[in-house]
Amino acid sequence: MAGDPYATIAPVYEWLLPESVLTPEGCVAAFREPIGKLSDGARVLDCACGIGQLAVGLALEGFRVTATDASPAMVKRTRALAADRGVDIATAACAWEELPGHGWSEAFDAAFCVGNSLTHAPGRDARRQALRQMAAVLRSGGLLVVTSRNWELVRERGPGLSIVEELVERAGALAIVTHAWTIASGADDPCTLDVAVAIVGEPPEVGRRAARLVCWPFARAQLEGDLRAAGLEPTDSTYSATAERYSICARRQAR
Repeated sequence: MAGDPYATIAPVYEWLLPESVLTPEGCVAAFREPIGKLSDGARVLDCACGIGQLAVGLALEGFRVTATDASPAMVKRTRALAADRGVDIATAACAWEELPGHGWSEAFDAAFCVGNSLTHAPGRDARRQALRQMAAVLRSGGLLVVTSRNWELVRERGPGLSIVEELVERAGALAIVTHAWTIASGADDPCTLDVAVAIVGEPPEVGRRAARLVCWPFARAQLEGDLRAAGLEPTDSTYSATAERYSICARRQAR
C-alpha cells in the first residue's frame, strides 16, 4: 500500500477496534485457542502488530516476542505500550517481504498476521509472496495464524456509509466513528474503506483523523489456496458464512 495511511489514524486507532481487544489481556483471550498450541517460552512473531495489544499480551504470557508492522507509526505505539506494561519485545518497521532480511530465517515457532492486515497485499501474487515470507521465518511445523474479514459478506452488502450509532468511548473520551466502503465490480479489483474518527470536544487538528485504506478482498477458499501455495497447510478455521471475521491456522510444511 502506497504511503502510510496508518500514520494518520495511529493516534486514534483504539476507536476503530472492538472493545474486547482493547487490552493486551483481551487480545490474548481472543486468540487463546491457537496460543494454547504453543510451548512455554516459544518465540513468536506478530508481523502486523498495529498498536501492540497482541504482541504485548503474548509477552505478558511469557513468550519471546518480535513485533513488526509496515507502518512506523504503529510500531512506535507498540513500543510505547510495551514500555508502559513493562515487557521487553523486539520491534522493527518492515513490510512482509522484508522479514527474511532481518536474519529471522526459520527463527519462529509461530507467527500472527491479524487485524485483517493481509488484505492490504495488492492482489493474489502479492498475497502469496507475503505468505511465503511469513513461512520462511517459521521453523518446520511452525504455526501461522491469519485473520480476515468475511469478504463474501462485504461484497454482498455492497458500497455504503456506516456511522456507529452511539458515541464510542475510549479512556473517557467520546468520538464519532464512520466507515465508507467503495466496492469494485471486478473480483480481483481493489476496494477502498474510508475511516474517520472525530473526538468530541477536541480541536480539529487533534481530534479529527481520517484515512483511505485500500483492500484487495479474497474469499476463504482463495486464502486457503494461497496458504498452500506458500508452503503452509491449513489446519483449523473459525469461518462460517455469517461470521463477520474469521481466523485460519496453518502449519509450515517440511522442506
